[in-house]
Amino acid sequence: MNRRRFLQSAAILPAALSTQAAPAATRVIDTHTHFYDPTRPQGVPWPAKNTPLYRKVMPSDWQAVAGPVGVKETLIVEASPWVEDNQWILDLAAGEKSIVGFVGNLDPTTPDFAANVRRFAANPLFRGVRWRADLVRIDENKEAALAGARILASHGLELDLNGGPDLLPHAATLAAAVPDLPIVINHLGGSGDPQSLRPAWRENITAIAKQKNVWMKVSALVEQVKCPEGQAPREVSYYLPVLNHLWESFGPDRLIYGSNWPVSDRGASYDVVFNLVNEYFRSKGSEACEKYFWRNSQQAYRWVERA
Repeated sequence: MNRRRFLQSAAILPAALSTQAAPAATRVIDTHTHFYDPTRPQGVPWPAKNTPLYRKVMPSDWQAVAGPVGVKETLIVEASPWVEDNQWILDLAAGEKSIVGFVGNLDPTTPDFAANVRRFAANPLFRGVRWRADLVRIDENKEAALAGARILASHGLELDLNGGPDLLPHAATLAAAVPDLPIVINHLGGSGDPQSLRPAWRENITAIAKQKNVWMKVSALVEQVKCPEGQAPREVSYYLPVLNHLWESFGPDRLIYGSNWPVSDRGASYDVVFNLVNEYFRSKGSEACEKYFWRNSQQAYRWVERA
C-alpha cells in the first residue's frame, strides 16, 4: 500500500483507526519527552517562535495525552543548549514523580564540560547527556568526543546521540573506544520515510548494532513520514521496513520506547504514536514487550524509581 492510500485511509476512517488497545506491557517508560516554557523571562532557544511547538509544555500537558493510553512515567531529553536549562529541568523533576530521569544537554567541546557533568551528576535524576551529530564526529572532534565519553562513563552516565545515518559509523567508533559507556541512538538513526529509506541507513544500522553497548530508541517514527502536518499513516504495516530492520539488528534486548512528544505531534497524535509500537511489539510476545517498554531503558539509563 502506498503513502497516498494510507493518507486517504487516515482521512476517511479516523474513528476506526484510533481504537486504543491496552498497553502490551505491565509498565511503560516514555524515554523521550521535551518540556519547556517560552513565557520565562529569558525565553527558550528552541522551539522557534511562530511555530506550533512554541508554547508552554509541562508534565501535566504530557500526562493529559499519555495517561489515557496507559503511559505514566517519562524520562526527559533536553533540546536546549543552555547549560542552566539542565538545572531548570532538574528543579521541575524534583516535584514530579512521573519523571524517572533526565538526559541533559552539554557540549563536550567546551572547557567546562567536565565540571558541568560533575555538577549535574550529583543529582540522581541526571542520567546522561545528549549530543547532536556534529559533536560526535570522530574525524572532526575526536579528542573532545573521546574525552567527553570517558567522563560520562566515569560518572555512571549514558550518552544519547541525535543525527542521521552518517552519524552511525562515528557512533560505532565511539562505542568501541569506550565500551563501558551506554549509548542510545535517538530517532531510529534518522531512517527517513519507511517507504523511502535514506541511503546507507540499513547498512549502518546493521553495523552499529554489533556494538553491544548501543541501544536504539524507537522514537520519531511518525516524523520520518513525508506527509501533511499530523497526517502520518496510522497502520503499522507502513512502518515495517524500519521496525523489522531494527528488530532484526538489535533484537529484543536493545530497543527502547520513546515518543518524542510534543514534536511527535507533527506526525500524529500521542495515541497514534503509542498504538503503532504497541501493536508491533505485542506481536513479538509478552517478554519482548516488557523489555521494549521499560526494562531495556532501565539497563541503558539506570533511571530512578520514584515513590
